[in-house]
Amino acid sequence: MKVMENELRGKKVMSSGGLYLGIIRNITVDEKTGNLLDLVVEPSDKIDPRLYNQNEEGYIIFPFDAVKSVKDFVILSEE
Repeated sequence: MKVMENELRGKKVMSSGGLYLGIIRNITVDEKTGNLLDLVVEPSDKIDPRLYNQNEEGYIIFPFDAVKSVKDFVILSEE
């Protein structure tokens, strides 16, 4: 999948099961290759962020490999 970083920032993130996870606030990138590594997501108040991998600021970190589709929402695999 080829996706530009500016297409992702600010998009809503959903699980493939339909759970609203939050909004993309940042993205980590491999400096050498330019590949997108992780999505940094501000968690929704409808979920318990402690159930997910968090950074020191409380944002949820999802590997970019979990992205299934990018349209109106970013859909993440639940695997």
